Amino acid sequence: MVDFPAGVLSDDQMRSLIQSGAIQAPTEIADAQIQPASLDLRLGDTAYRVRASFLTGKAATVSERLSDFTMHQMDLRDGAVLEKGCVYVVPLIEGLNLPTGVSGAASAKSSIGRLDLLTRVITDHGVEFDRVPDGYTGPLYVEICPRSFSVVARTGQMLSQIIFRAGKTVLGDDALRAVHARTPIVSGDAIISDGLGFSVDLRPDGTDLVGYRAKPHTGVIDLAQLAYYDPADYWEEVRTLEGRIILDPGAFYILVSREAITIPPDCAAEMAPYLAMVGEFRVHYAGFFDPGFGHSANGEGSRGVLEVRCHEAPFVLEHGQIVGRLVYENMSKIPARLYGAELASNYQGQGLKLSKHFKTP
Repeated sequence: MVDFPAGVLSDDQMRSLIQSGAIQAPTEIADAQIQPASLDLRLGDTAYRVRASFLTGKAATVSERLSDFTMHQMDLRDGAVLEKGCVYVVPLIEGLNLPTGVSGAASAKSSIGRLDLLTRVITDHGVEFDRVPDGYTGPLYVEICPRSFSVVARTGQMLSQIIFRAGKTVLGDDALRAVHARTPIVSGDAIISDGLGFSVDLRPDGTDLVGYRAKPHTGVIDLAQLAYYDPADYWEEVRTLEGRIILDPGAFYILVSREAITIPPDCAAEMAPYLAMVGEFRVHYAGFFDPGFGHSANGEGSRGVLEVRCHEAPFVLEHGQIVGRLVYENMSKIPARLYGAELASNYQGQGLKLSKHFKTP
C-alpha cells in the first residue's frame, strides 16, 4: 500500500518509484525524462503496423492482440517512416509495477499534439486509452496514428508522458476558486465550472494572424529535427479581421487561448474537452500542464495553444468562445523543479506557437 499523500506525484516521488522498481526499464531512466509532475516515455525498437486501433479488454494482453492485427513490423533503431492515416503500436522501454494506491494517466507531449500525431498509451487487460489502473504491473505500449503529417520516428524518442496519482486529486470548483483567490490562475474573469473554462483568441493585438491550418499534402517530418522546417511548407496561415473563422470538417488547426493561464507550484492540470453541444469540434488530446506553467514573479501567465479539429460540419468559431477547460489537481508534494526557466521549458510564456520542429516564422 502506498503512503504518498493524496495528489499527483512530483519529480522526487517519481524518483522514489524508480528506485523501488515500481517504474522499470532495461536501460537507465534519464533525469531529463523526469518533469515536475510527469515522466516522459521512450519508444522501443519495433513498430507494429496494425489493421486498426484496439483496446485489449480485460481478457487479453497487447501481445495477444498484436498477433491478431499486425500487418508488418518495422525496426525503429535507425528510424522509420510512420505514414499518415496508418495505425502503429510500439512497445515502450518503460514498464510498471505500481504499488496499490497509485494509478497513471498518459497524454501526448505538447510538441507531438501540435503535429496532430495521435498517441495513446495502452496496457495489458486495458479497457481505456491513456489510463493505467491502480497497482498495474506489466508493460506499456503506445498506439501512434499520424493524422496530418507522416513522421520519422526512432528508438528512444519521447512522444508520450505519464503522470501518477495517489488517491483523490481533482480540485472541486470551490477549492479551485480558493486557489484563484490566493494565486490568480487566469487573466480576467475565472469561468469555473467543473474546472477552468478557456476561450479562443481571434482578435490578437497588432496582427490579423490568428492560427495555422495543416496543409493536406506535405513532406515527412523527422521528429529528431528541431527548428528545422519552414512552416510555409506544412501550414497555411489563418487570418481574420472579423473575430471569426470557419472551421472545415477534417481540418486541423493550431489556435491560441484568449486567456493567460497559470498553474501554481502546488497544482497540476489536465486539458479536457468542453461540452459537445457547443459545436462539432474538439480541442486535441495533448493535455498535461506541469506545476509552474505560466507561473512567474510578474504573474502574467502563459497562453494555452489549442489543437483543434472540426468534425461533421463547417463550424463558425467566434472570438472569446469557450472551447475547453482545465481540470486542476492537487500535487502530492511541490516539485523540486518547476516548469519554466529551471528546466529551459519550450513553451513557457508562449503565444501562438507551432511545435519545436519548425523555424520561428
